[in-house]
Amino acid sequence: MHRYFKRLVTWHAFRIALSEDAARGDGPPIGDKTMRNWAFKQAIAAILAATTLIAPAAPAAAATARIKDIVNIEGVRDNQLVGYGLVVGLNGTGDGLNNSPFTKQSLQAMLERLGVNTRGENMRTGNVAAVMVTANLPAFGTQGSRMDVSVASLGDASSLQGGTLLVTPLLGADGEVYAIAQGSVTINGFKAQGDAATVISGVPTTGRISAGGLIEREIGFVLGAQRTLRLALKNPDLTTARRVALSINDFIGTPCATPEDGATVRINLPPHFNGNIVDLLTDVEQLVIETDQPAKIIIDENSGIIVMGKDVRVSTVAVAQSNLTVTISETPQVSQPNPFGNGDTTVVPRTDLNVNMVNSDLALVNESVGLQELVDGLNALGIAPRDLIAILQAVKASGALQADIEVL
Repeated sequence: MHRYFKRLVTWHAFRIALSEDAARGDGPPIGDKTMRNWAFKQAIAAILAATTLIAPAAPAAAATARIKDIVNIEGVRDNQLVGYGLVVGLNGTGDGLNNSPFTKQSLQAMLERLGVNTRGENMRTGNVAAVMVTANLPAFGTQGSRMDVSVASLGDASSLQGGTLLVTPLLGADGEVYAIAQGSVTINGFKAQGDAATVISGVPTTGRISAGGLIEREIGFVLGAQRTLRLALKNPDLTTARRVALSINDFIGTPCATPEDGATVRINLPPHFNGNIVDLLTDVEQLVIETDQPAKIIIDENSGIIVMGKDVRVSTVAVAQSNLTVTISETPQVSQPNPFGNGDTTVVPRTDLNVNMVNSDLALVNESVGLQELVDGLNALGIAPRDLIAILQAVKASGALQADIEVL
């Protein structure tokens, strides 16, 4: 039937072309010796046109991602730094020295280093605040480069607005100083207070210093000198790890990538590769692959949020749910004694208790073949998201839900 249809379309296209050319006078005269060549060319054109008309549509492309967006490179990461310092120049919104002894001790130690002796003196200043300073030392951060730092109050300061952070060393996990921080603190909130009202917007006790950190020590890691590296998948999956390795091997032309597990792919620098490991990573991270992930449902019971992956499936189940509402209201009443009596006025409690139960019939959730069908089936139950959380957990316990449930 398919071949007959193609021949029929081809013949009609050829016949229509002959008729149109003859009507315009473009066709060769009858009996001309080029008639056969001209007819052959017209038939080829008609066949190509008919084939284009009946060709099936190409399937939609699957979701893809670049390798650089789904993996982390071993050794290429930030390093967290922390330090303790003082913010000065506050407009009376700093720490109370009596309530924050560490602020007083730090202020005295700083002044002694500058040649000012304040031991035994009564210090009553409200323009100083003790703060913790944090920063992330970027990968490949070189000596002399700058980075942003964050500042957070440690004592009872009410605001860091207008303050300046004094020189603060920033230490790594090994106790070594890798950077120093100093500069004016910028906050995103404010606090205004009067005798009878207070207005607070945002968090005025935290701030940020743009480019306030100066790198003094570099991390001893040379990426270009490595001969082998590991790629760590941000979302571990065996299928995705294998696809990453196959894509790299097909691009390089030699088996240089090996999936070690669902989260790691090891890359060895090929002997014939013209360049170092940096050149190899530059080419590899632009490769596009189709990612895969396990079926999972994420539940946040505090906010009632439910997130489902596209591969979540459910078998045919029947669900019934009853809403139990208990209402308790307290209306205390005052009991007065009789006139000229010796009784006392007391408060008598009065409690109104109401129990309301709404039962629902069994509802059928049909077996789903896609996420949209599953969502439609669950929405047909007409229940709130918090009730849906309990239903999904019960369906999972029955074995009808083909997905993992993760509760935040």
